[in-house]
Amino acid sequence: MAAPPKTVLHVSAEEEQAIREAVRTADLTTLGTGRALATEALAEATLDLLADPAVSEPIYALPKPVTLASVKAWIRECEDARTRGECLLILNTHDGHVMGYSKITVWPDRSAAELGGALRASLQSAGAGGAGAAHTIGWIFAALGVRMICLTAALDNVRSAKLIDRMGFRRMGERDAIRADGTIRRSLYWEMTADEWCTRKP
Repeated sequence: MAAPPKTVLHVSAEEEQAIREAVRTADLTTLGTGRALATEALAEATLDLLADPAVSEPIYALPKPVTLASVKAWIRECEDARTRGECLLILNTHDGHVMGYSKITVWPDRSAAELGGALRASLQSAGAGGAGAAHTIGWIFAALGVRMICLTAALDNVRSAKLIDRMGFRRMGERDAIRADGTIRRSLYWEMTADEWCTRKP
């Protein structure tokens, strides 16, 4: 279960509603080709991605165990949150296969979001994840209008930590992340504001 950022921003009712509407009406064609909202029709293809432990095991927010039923329930949960303006579950598809996913959790009353996701194991450690994450973060700021993004990674997830540091996010200690089964995972924690993103060094 994602938790809102440690830093609390003041948000007007107008800003909150604008963010909710931006999430509900987000145009994924502006994010890139092959992007699609997750639906139950894509549940089997999504299961094919997540059934690989190399993809799903490091990610605390995924349903466990990974089954067709749990993936369908996860997709429905994310769709319900999207209608409230609080989540986007985006699949990266190619030739009928799901090559990766991004889950954007949004707190409109905090003007903040969290990005999580994964790629197929064959695409990991090839630079695609870093480029994709940076592109998606820029899109979140521009398309959804939030002013802050927070990220977490498991204490032993060295690859993700290096990527997040390289993108210029500020380390802000650790926090407890609650897995779908209710257990706790201690995580590293980062934040970045939209202004910091715009002025960061490439």
